[in-house]
Amino acid sequence: MRRFELVAKTMCFGATIETQKVKRKMQNHNFRLKNKLKTFEFWVVVFTFSFLLLNFMGCATIPKRETLPTYKIGGITYIPLISLCDLRNIEYQYDTFSRTASLSKGAHKIDLMVGQRLVLVDGSSRTLRYPVDIYQGAVVVPYQFRQKILDPLFKESLSPSQADLHLLEIQKVVIDPGHGGTDPGAIGRTGLKEKDINLDIAKRLSSLLKSDGIKVVMTRSTDIFIPLARRVDIANNSGADLFISIHTNANRVRSLRGFEVYYLTPDMINDARWAMEAVENISLNFDKSCFASQSPIVKAILWDMIHTYSRAQSIGLARAICQTIGQNLNTKILGIKGANFQVLKGASMPAILIEVGFLSNNDEERMLKNSYYRQQVTEAIAVGIDSYAQAERPLMEAARR
Repeated sequence: MRRFELVAKTMCFGATIETQKVKRKMQNHNFRLKNKLKTFEFWVVVFTFSFLLLNFMGCATIPKRETLPTYKIGGITYIPLISLCDLRNIEYQYDTFSRTASLSKGAHKIDLMVGQRLVLVDGSSRTLRYPVDIYQGAVVVPYQFRQKILDPLFKESLSPSQADLHLLEIQKVVIDPGHGGTDPGAIGRTGLKEKDINLDIAKRLSSLLKSDGIKVVMTRSTDIFIPLARRVDIANNSGADLFISIHTNANRVRSLRGFEVYYLTPDMINDARWAMEAVENISLNFDKSCFASQSPIVKAILWDMIHTYSRAQSIGLARAICQTIGQNLNTKILGIKGANFQVLKGASMPAILIEVGFLSNNDEERMLKNSYYRQQVTEAIAVGIDSYAQAERPLMEAARR
């Protein structure tokens, strides 16, 4: 009997211990569950607060969606150009006679023509998949125009100075050494030939620009003759940003000396006639498929847009080079001048002709014979090109505001 009671007590004691263990496990489990619930509640509060704070203050990384009306024309989505310009604070002008629209903001300008797929962006041609159109009396552009042209040009995530620096970066330059082959150009008293001076300075300039990461196209790199029209074709087909023709001067008045730069300036009274001649006689390197009409008048208007832009940029480039030459060399600066040089006609980018000195002047012929002096001239021209790329931005921006 006692043995039975002892066994029963032992079993009861064991059961009590097991019960206590189970209780402790339950307590521990409940404790951990409460902690997890508290942690979950804490993060819910944090995320809720963060969400409300971002909505209240505005999140800088999420741009506001632009609300623009859209229209379907032939199954293609179009947007009104003037509404797009209003949203981006872009100046908008439209000429009903020529049916051309002009957009400008800061240092940038875009030209479009109703019925055409060709768009001029800072003087360079771009081709849209679909043409600019008119809908309910307003100019409309395909949605692609905003994505491919407007957004990259006026990207809101970049500051204006950063965007200008990127878009005005000079990537390719055409260097044209004047004369060559059977055409020696000017010849000095000692027999120094212009074609040799031009080619030497052009090669030196090419090396300097390439060392700065700029691509260079030479119209000639040896002593050969290249027709003037072919030089322009090389420039237009290269997709270059600048065209620089290197020459050496001469004059019957042997006392004349100095450095000067020319840009193309046709007779302003005959600008319309000149534009028509350009279309008829000059390779514009336009994709024919981008024209809804093959009318020469339409092409002449587009060509005149390109030339007007390029002429302003050519003057800025000429000014910058003359300034750096005057600052770095002991030579007379004759300045920048407009002329109707054949080699500059038809260039679809800013184009200048540099006269580095007079072979007819004894002192300048002697200096141009010196390779060290030619290197100094070349380096000053390269610095001028760089100055143009930087200093021209605020000048253009001020002019367009």
